[in-house]
Amino acid sequence: MVKLNDSIEFINAWHLLQRELDLWAESGKQASFWWRDDDAVSDTPQLQHLDSLCQAFDIPVSIAVIPASLEASLPKFLQQRDHFSVLQHGYSHSSYAAKGAKKIELGGERSVDMIATELTDGYQRLANALPDQFIPVIVPPWNRIESRIYDSLSNIGFTGISVEGARKMSYPVTDLLQINTHLDPINWRHGRGFIGSQAAITLLQQHLTLRRKTDQCSDEPTGLLTHHLVHNEAVWNFCRSLFKHLNQHPAAHWVNARQMWPLA
Repeated sequence: MVKLNDSIEFINAWHLLQRELDLWAESGKQASFWWRDDDAVSDTPQLQHLDSLCQAFDIPVSIAVIPASLEASLPKFLQQRDHFSVLQHGYSHSSYAAKGAKKIELGGERSVDMIATELTDGYQRLANALPDQFIPVIVPPWNRIESRIYDSLSNIGFTGISVEGARKMSYPVTDLLQINTHLDPINWRHGRGFIGSQAAITLLQQHLTLRRKTDQCSDEPTGLLTHHLVHNEAVWNFCRSLFKHLNQHPAAHWVNARQMWPLA
């Protein structure tokens, strides 16, 4: 159950986003949103809960699946669930960073050939197991990738990439469209709790304002990033409130991965 003060916090924070969406509406524009959820490998109660939110609010979701850990229960669960799209979340979600460096799988102390070999294997696993829902978009674990890896991605078959934060360019390399996420509601550095409605709403508002005022990412949907396996009740409650209020605003609409990466 949502605590009263949590509800008040959301309502107070929502006005910030509502004002921004009103500006979109006044200019005759629609603000697109998308939802990415990371680390899926199997059918779990948490994934079922995510699915219930998708259906309750009629929102599509793109789940980033770890190929090396894929279990048979996931393709079975996704059957006849057309509101799910599948992206590739690295290969094994393992870090190969140098000692003292930030975790990274697509980079670190390995060659491009070694990384490309694993990504190719992962690509084939997902394409074979989930042929109707897999979209050739790479989601680097920890949202990190070294620039030396980019050129190999198109050769494997990827047409898109997604990390976190406002993008600097639409195409980091030819034929690789980048569409990022802009709000992760989890406080990873301090106990994996909820960052709070004010902080979360502000991140969405800031990206929408950037889209409205500049050409840098005007056509990039504003993305929500979640991790269903580690959500506490506060994160789920925030998502539920956010979906409800966004769906009630005439300037907001949700897009799915195939709309964002139509050539995939």
